[in-house]
Amino acid sequence: MSQIPCPQITDLEDILPEEPLLMMGAGPVPIPQRVAKANSIVINHLGDTMAQVIEQVKTMSRYVFQTHSPWILGVAGPGSAAMEMAISNLVWSKTSVLAIENGFFSGRLAEMAKRAGANVHRYQVEQQSLPDLAVIQRLIDSLKPEVITLVQGETSNTVCNKNLQEIAEIAHAAGCYVIVDAVCTLSTMPLPMDEWKIDAVITGGQKGLSSIPGVSLIAFSPRAYERIHSRPTDSPQWCLDARLAEKFWHQSSYHYTAPVSGILAIHEALALICRETITNRFQRHLRCSLALQRGIEAMGLELFVPSQARLNSVIGIQLPAGIEQKALLAHISGRYKVEIAGSFGLDIVRIGQMGEQSRAHHLFRTLHAFGCSIRDLGGKIDLPTAMAELERGLQAYTTTESKPVD
Repeated sequence: MSQIPCPQITDLEDILPEEPLLMMGAGPVPIPQRVAKANSIVINHLGDTMAQVIEQVKTMSRYVFQTHSPWILGVAGPGSAAMEMAISNLVWSKTSVLAIENGFFSGRLAEMAKRAGANVHRYQVEQQSLPDLAVIQRLIDSLKPEVITLVQGETSNTVCNKNLQEIAEIAHAAGCYVIVDAVCTLSTMPLPMDEWKIDAVITGGQKGLSSIPGVSLIAFSPRAYERIHSRPTDSPQWCLDARLAEKFWHQSSYHYTAPVSGILAIHEALALICRETITNRFQRHLRCSLALQRGIEAMGLELFVPSQARLNSVIGIQLPAGIEQKALLAHISGRYKVEIAGSFGLDIVRIGQMGEQSRAHHLFRTLHAFGCSIRDLGGKIDLPTAMAELERGLQAYTTTESKPVD
């Protein structure tokens, strides 16, 4: 038998760009030095040190999720794995699910529920709009769903369900369990889990938390956890079975080998949020996002979603006539070393405002690179006015921007 030849290897330095890109798309986001340093450490995943780290992660997570629930769990996977953990533990065969869909990721929740064997009823919300509370009430009355799924912020098209609290109140009054995807919104805008009576909140490390991709968090309400423990059959997802995950996250015993470096990273990311406080963090994000939106509009461009339904964590921008999305993305990345994002079938570009993206120096660099790229490609924009308006916007909001901790 002939031996497979050793392949020709290209060094990583020769693959990566010479100058690191400023990550200003829809995630992953830049990570602070303390988070990066923690991610380089490996410890025993079942030792006393890890047990102390896990207890702190759960305590800090309760603050960020704004819940007294003890049922915080980590997931060795992206935000989508946390979504699947919520679905596969609270939904099973013939469960009636009402999926409120604003776009790609809310549709993913519906697809996961369908694969779990649920009877899924989809409420397709009109493009760039909020869900209609009267429609939701009628659907609940007629369909009698056990579970309702929705996103707080739809990253794909930059719509924010700003009436989430009212939706959760309607659902709770009907006895429904509410699952919310907060992957791009947790820690960037208010989401008081207990106050709004939400049963499962999902987030990923790589967006608002400014941690690494691939380690996520989920919080279940006590009511939801009772449902998990009373489900008629075992969860079909072994790695994502909350009752098995409980062994590691609450009993200091073995489930599978935990991503220890990623857990240390998310510990440091949560610690930075606690030091900043969520109130100051919300203010910083709002200040930076509104100032950037102001600068974009002063440039002569239109934002994709009207203000009443607009997500501040990820900003969608309509392209000027004659500017092709892929060409713009390639140009701003290649020439100005700033990376922004396209979208899922929409002719828009998206700029992230999550975690470390929401820093004044990143805004100035990004807006300048964005305007220069459009100008370089033949578009007509007013870059000086845009930059001046960004400065005015930052000064208009009186909150003091917290400095990153090195």
